[in-house]
Amino acid sequence: MTQPYVAPSTAAALLQLARLRSGLSQSRLAERAGVSPTMISAYERDLRQPSLPTLLKLLKAAGFDLRMKLVAAEAHDDILGELGASLSATERKRNDEKIQAWRAAEPVR
Repeated sequence: MTQPYVAPSTAAALLQLARLRSGLSQSRLAERAGVSPTMISAYERDLRQPSLPTLLKLLKAAGFDLRMKLVAAEAHDDILGELGASLSATERKRNDEKIQAWRAAEPVR
């Protein structure tokens, strides 16, 4: 069975936002989820892409459930904006570049 696609910047942002809101370090989240801290870091930095089941497991370990609702793309900016407020200027710039590249990408058909 093919895993559903999760947009890279969205998965990374959701995971980091959930971890920060729960007050967990990457090491503590990794311990709770039964994965390595290196894996958490790679997901948050968008170097690796979690499958949907893995993302759900990580979010649950941070104390959150993922509920999906199909909405206009602009609504996603709220999540990314909230996360951006906690990042350094360099990290915000890097994330903005990723978001722009993602928006400019051709949709998969």
